[in-house]
Amino acid sequence: MSSRGRTRVGKYELGRTLGEGTFAKVKFARNVENGEAVAIKILDKEKIFKHKMIAQIKREISTMKLIRHPNVVRLYEVMASKTKIYIVLEFVTGGELFDKIARKGRLKEDEARKYFQQLINAVDYCHSRGVFHRDLKPENLLLDDNGVLKVTDFGLSALPQQVREDGLLHTTCGTPNYVAPEVINDKGYDGAKADLWSCGVILFVLMAGYLPFEDSNLMSLYKKIFKAEYTCPPWFSSNAKKLIKKILDPNPLTRITIAELIENEWFKKGYQPPSFQQEEINLDDVDAIFNESGESGNLVVERREERPVIMNAFELISTSQGLNLSNLFEKQMGLVKRETRFTSKRPANEILSKIEEAATPLGFDVKKNNYKMKLHGAKTGRKGHLCIATEVFEVAPSLYMVELRKAGGDTLEFHKFYKNISTGLEDIVWNSEEEEAKKTNSGTYMVTIT
Repeated sequence: MSSRGRTRVGKYELGRTLGEGTFAKVKFARNVENGEAVAIKILDKEKIFKHKMIAQIKREISTMKLIRHPNVVRLYEVMASKTKIYIVLEFVTGGELFDKIARKGRLKEDEARKYFQQLINAVDYCHSRGVFHRDLKPENLLLDDNGVLKVTDFGLSALPQQVREDGLLHTTCGTPNYVAPEVINDKGYDGAKADLWSCGVILFVLMAGYLPFEDSNLMSLYKKIFKAEYTCPPWFSSNAKKLIKKILDPNPLTRITIAELIENEWFKKGYQPPSFQQEEINLDDVDAIFNESGESGNLVVERREERPVIMNAFELISTSQGLNLSNLFEKQMGLVKRETRFTSKRPANEILSKIEEAATPLGFDVKKNNYKMKLHGAKTGRKGHLCIATEVFEVAPSLYMVELRKAGGDTLEFHKFYKNISTGLEDIVWNSEEEEAKKTNSGTYMVTIT
């Protein structure tokens, strides 16, 4: 990895942005001491304090430090500067389980069972440590390069301190399609039973390729969930149907438990209990990163050089699912998810200017920051304002990779924006001679990574 165009934080060099949300951004990074690739979640202290998010962020960090399991993304260390908090995490290369379903459709029952077994192993362990995830869905399930499932995103998890005197949790959260009926009901719920319901929905999605509960009207969706109103497709085996019915029981008191699930005939087929060493974990350092009066010697400092980030071969491959380079340059016009990339031989400044020229007439406010740019939609869409983050990476002398990533708003609206802007960028998108010959009647395309 070249240090040019890098931000250095402690012993880590930061690379491309992997994802971002309201309070955090996740970046690819490399440990310069041992060359290890990691993901670093960067939190803005000012935003955390302003929005009174201290308790939630502390909870997320504490949760991930408590969990040491082969099916859970590992937290290596936590650092802080004067303005930011850096959470160093295991870098998982295989992408989201959701993307596997989006690309290939439903999984065969044996493959779905394998992932479901790993999911239950992780969730069971979390529960044994008093941790409830509360937002389990395929998007929060990652795969490593060996196809091993890893649970991530504990931003909505709950530690035992949040359980009230009645022994129940009382915070409504999670993604509607995956949420248990008792969570929506807002009368208190058992975090373990609610997580298991979400696991049942995930199992259904893995084997069916679609959700058991879906409706464009939120109240209609809730009614279906309350009644457990769903239909299994004909290709489900009878034992799978029976198990899903026991998990998607709208009454948490009669819903199957994880202990009972592990003894289920369908679940036990080919089951391998996890094997790993238990570790004692200390949380004493968590408070220190929020301590404004902390010793300055304990703080890390960001150092930055302003020029396009140079992306080496390893990182270029890592942008593709499962380290498969063919996916990076595969034409997939119909499969735009949350981000899209294209290559160009034009200078970086010219690329950004062209994108600005194409986006402005579509009603987007443009903010530039060196070789990055944010496009903010003026109109309020289905999920708020569409926001698109753009960054230019140098992958070879005079060859750049341009990434457009949805940072906020609706994915379908991002898809529409992508189609509209493509025409205005035709003269800067670079294709090989072979690709040029193939696109005679199809027009210019951008490479899509899901």
